[in-house]
Amino acid sequence: MLYFLFERLTSEFSFLNVFRYLTFRAILGVLTALAISLWAGPWIIRRLVYRQLGQTVRTDGPQSHLSKAGTPTMGGVMILVAVFVSTLAWANLANRFVWVVLLTTLAFGAIGWVDDYKKIINKDPKGIGARQKFFWQTLSGFAAAFFLYYTAQTPAETQLLLPLFKNVLLDLGPFFILLTYFVIVGSSNAVNLTDGLDGLAIMPAVMVAGGLGIFAYVTGHANFSSYLGFPHIAGAGEVLIICAAIVGAGLGFLWFNTYPAMVFMGDIGALALGGALGAIAVVVRQEIVLFVMGGLFVMETVSVMLQVASFKLTGKRIFRMAPLHHHFELKGWPEPRVIVRFWIISLILVLIGLATLKIR
Repeated sequence: MLYFLFERLTSEFSFLNVFRYLTFRAILGVLTALAISLWAGPWIIRRLVYRQLGQTVRTDGPQSHLSKAGTPTMGGVMILVAVFVSTLAWANLANRFVWVVLLTTLAFGAIGWVDDYKKIINKDPKGIGARQKFFWQTLSGFAAAFFLYYTAQTPAETQLLLPLFKNVLLDLGPFFILLTYFVIVGSSNAVNLTDGLDGLAIMPAVMVAGGLGIFAYVTGHANFSSYLGFPHIAGAGEVLIICAAIVGAGLGFLWFNTYPAMVFMGDIGALALGGALGAIAVVVRQEIVLFVMGGLFVMETVSVMLQVASFKLTGKRIFRMAPLHHHFELKGWPEPRVIVRFWIISLILVLIGLATLKIR
């Protein structure tokens, strides 16, 4: 909204031309989202406490987590408010990519909200249940996929880009819809599985969002994309504003979520963030790079899949407990050690993903 306002005023006040620069608006997006999170955080936490929306802890999990029962959850609403307000303020709202990412984020956030609410009110860790959750995720994921496929204006928008190779694009055709669905839904659930320790999921999400923001800027910039051997997708650069808003909102949330956490993001935050990252990766055609940069989320998800498969096939467990972070907790690692070491791994993976910008 402010973008349109300042754009109209540039004819009278030339210094307002600075608001046309994507990088400047991205900086404002980070600061705006950060300020909203820090300002609204205490009030949101008080409201969650007042409504007794506290965390339900699994009895079969690490015993150290039992003390976390009752900690306010659904704090992800703080992230969503900050991201949406910041994006609506500084993004070009005539851009279709902005809206598909925002609406996908909102859809997965709504699924998470219902799941959290049922967990808290019914005191049932299963929430709305796996089948219902998967149904609504499938519906939301395919909605975004069909929209992006049928509104594509150039072939590059639906082709698969292979990292490390210049100008190697695979025509997916209708399979683009299936790939997009798996990326968005898979990313959403992967972030949700990782959200098991104080601050564990939010910082990697911030780092991945920052990395995808760089790809968005390059992809949407004709000169930079040509120089680096990327397909140019007009308008994709505007997604940088959403990435910046996620960074700011995530850092603001971490202020309250760092160990020992004052609030948890809940499914409303984790599912929404994962869905947003997946949608952004599809828009900027970096699904494979998302798999690399979000490798921590992948590791956590694979650990659950391996654990379930091993137990069903052999009756034995590979890990002491899944997801993977619980395995290290049960090995005796203090929670802060697990968190920081996983952050370090995530940072390394994001840097590896960013290296593909130049190694082509």
